[in-house]
Amino acid sequence: MIRPILRMGDPRLLRVAEPVRDFGSAALQALIADMFDTMRAANGAGLAAPQIGVPLRVVIFGSADPAARNPRYPDADPVPQTVLINPVLQPLSEEMVEGWEGCLSVPGLRGLVPRYRRLRYTGLDDQGRPIDRTVEGFHARVVQHEVDHLDGILYPMRMRDLSRLGFTDVLFPGLTDAAED
Repeated sequence: MIRPILRMGDPRLLRVAEPVRDFGSAALQALIADMFDTMRAANGAGLAAPQIGVPLRVVIFGSADPAARNPRYPDADPVPQTVLINPVLQPLSEEMVEGWEGCLSVPGLRGLVPRYRRLRYTGLDDQGRPIDRTVEGFHARVVQHEVDHLDGILYPMRMRDLSRLGFTDVLFPGLTDAAED
C-alpha cells in the first residue's frame, strides 16, 4: 500500500525513532512492504519509516535489479535492495565529499550535502539477522541520508551553504523528480 510521505515542517520528521524489537512480525512485514510500495511509487532511492509517520528505526533503499539506476539519480551507481533495521554507522575515515541530494520529504528541491565518503554500517534485516557492509560513494550517501531520518535530521540541516539549495528543475534542467512535481 502506498502511504502519504510526510513533508518538511511536519514535527514527526524531527523526532528520534524507536528501536525495533519485534522481528519477523506481520506488522513489521506489512510496514516494509508499504515502504517499498511508497518508495517505488515516488521513484525514491530510499525511505525511512518516520517519513510515513512510523517512528521506528527502519530504512529501506536500493533496487532488486542490480543494474537498475534510479531515475532521480541517473548518474549514480545502482544500490542493492536493502532493509536495514536499528542501523549503526561507522565512518571509515574523516574524508567527506559534497554531493547533490533530494528527499521525498523535501519535494522539488536539491541541496549540496557533505557526507562521509566511505563507511561501515551494521544492523539487522527484517528477520533479525545481522547485516554488516562496507560501502562508499552513492551507496554510502543513501545510507547516511536515510539513517539521518531516524534521528530527526533532514538534509538541509547538514548543508554548509544554503546558497547551494535550489529547485531541481532550475539546478538540473531536464531532470525531473516526477514524484516531486
